[in-house]
Amino acid sequence: MCGIAGTYLRPDGGPVTARMTTALAHRGPDGAGTYRHRAGAGEVHLGHRRLSIVDLSPTGAQPMVAAGLALSYNGELYNAPELRAELTGLGVRFRGTSDTEVLLQAWRRWGTDCLPRLRGMFAFAVFDEGTGELVLARDQLGIKPLFLVHREGGVAFASELKALAGALPGGLTVDGSAMVASLLYYWVPDSRCAYREAEKLPPGSWVRFRPDGSTQRATYWSLREVAEAGAAQEPISVEELREVVADSTRCHLLADVPVATFLSGGLDSSYLTALAARDSPGIAAYTISFREEDARFEAMPDDLRYARLVAERFGVDLREIRIAPDVLDLLPRMTRALDEPIGDPAAINSFLICEAARASGIKVMLSGMGADELFAGYRKHLANTLSIRYRRLPAGVRRSVGSVVGALPVASARRGYRSARFAKRFVSFADLPEEEAFRRSYTMYDRAELLDLVHPDLGPAVDDVLAEHARTYWDNELTDHVNRMCLADSRMFLPGLNLTYTDRATMAASTEVRVPFVDVEVVRAAFRVPGGQKIERRQGKAALKRAALAVLPPEIVYRPKGLFSAPLRAWMSRDLAGLVRETVEDGLLVSSGLLDRAALRRLVEEDATGREDRSKHLWHIVTLEHWYRGAVVADGAHAA
Repeated sequence: MCGIAGTYLRPDGGPVTARMTTALAHRGPDGAGTYRHRAGAGEVHLGHRRLSIVDLSPTGAQPMVAAGLALSYNGELYNAPELRAELTGLGVRFRGTSDTEVLLQAWRRWGTDCLPRLRGMFAFAVFDEGTGELVLARDQLGIKPLFLVHREGGVAFASELKALAGALPGGLTVDGSAMVASLLYYWVPDSRCAYREAEKLPPGSWVRFRPDGSTQRATYWSLREVAEAGAAQEPISVEELREVVADSTRCHLLADVPVATFLSGGLDSSYLTALAARDSPGIAAYTISFREEDARFEAMPDDLRYARLVAERFGVDLREIRIAPDVLDLLPRMTRALDEPIGDPAAINSFLICEAARASGIKVMLSGMGADELFAGYRKHLANTLSIRYRRLPAGVRRSVGSVVGALPVASARRGYRSARFAKRFVSFADLPEEEAFRRSYTMYDRAELLDLVHPDLGPAVDDVLAEHARTYWDNELTDHVNRMCLADSRMFLPGLNLTYTDRATMAASTEVRVPFVDVEVVRAAFRVPGGQKIERRQGKAALKRAALAVLPPEIVYRPKGLFSAPLRAWMSRDLAGLVRETVEDGLLVSSGLLDRAALRRLVEEDATGREDRSKHLWHIVTLEHWYRGAVVADGAHAA
């Protein structure tokens, strides 16, 4: 896993590429390289930072140049052995054992037709010295990032947005509509970018730049089409699903360095850890716990007990990390690392786990990320199916329920009440139509609240962001409510939030995290599972649980859902209370007019009195403030 950067047909391409490559050093501390070549009337420059995972020798160094092709690649190909064998059979001779060389030779043989054949996570740039053309490509599911900016008659690209923002002369402009989207979701969707001049190359796509200035784009893999094709097939059996997950886990263990796992004690991480332990006996696993007073205040489940149970049963070397972070110190570091405003405190967990793993010599870890999105494991999935029944109740009954639930406090001075928070969230959306209910079940504000919060000039952006969600949700031919939710999550929530913070937070610790559930074969299998087999009798992720029973004990499979999160209410009421006040009263977001101070004060008051749980809202406001300060001051960006 690495960091890539480069420029094409920019007059300042060399210095810009050098600055970007230096900014990505954390992604690849094991080596660095550059490449320069004529491209029409200009030049191409490629930069690379290497984290050595497969083929640790110099034959795996990048940019890799051979017989007129130059490649700068960030990723892992889990079917590299199979592709290598096929190419060898076609007469290709390899110098080393890296998957980089496999990709380079696959591109030489098949061009863009090789992309659907790749199983892995990747973003890369390949330059053809003969034609002078540059192609950028990104993996099918958006696991690895790639940002680009068209300016000065050319293009600049990098693995991280901050590298572009800090290296390009003249700075970039914060995009107001992306800020609105960030407030709604607490992350920026993959279709948008925090800076107006920048874009994210969409998952499953490529773009070709030619010396004459023309550009060609194409999509080579569509998640929507895969989901629709899966729904048209015979439902997958438990045995087939079990083998697909096991095969993906085996593939993701491919490395020339030790591999460890995240082990929260929940179903997904436990399943992957148990499968990995079969192929790698004694594999290390990392788990976290929090200060007792924080966990008690948050009413957090005892995940550590389940993690220990899994470790003992499967002979796993469990390494426990107790987290009592200096949140005030970590917050600016994390907001900088995350590239865009992301208000999920789970990023802190990922960073601290990977930092500890890296200190122990671990470069690669497996994560259970993606299973909830694909197999309907979130509470919102179950809640939205229950809301269909709720809407059948008489209106008077629903009004009475809403009044009772609305009066419930969500916290006292000593602890929070999770059940009350869940009940309040449920009644806030259960009466709404399907798409709107789904959106409200996991986003931060309704339309009126968002309009009240932002500057009036951003009102049109509010409606645009809401309309985009509706378009994405209904952009399919699925007849299955549950799988419509899973598809929407896999297209928006997974790449926009979970894969983004996983990549940035873990690469900030120079660690590669692999996600076996976010695999093209697992995705195909997941959409062959009907929604009625994903949610059964108020049990989410039912099909995956049946598959896991062949490996895991029932007390792990059917335990209450854990949370890979943080004791947010405790942090907000204690560690960050002063910072919240400072942000609301004197923050740059308020002084610039982007956010309304009175609306923020209401959020603070509602949270302080325990009437509503606004901890997540306030956490994101604080992270957005830190990101905005960094963008405008450190990177020299123009305000929204």
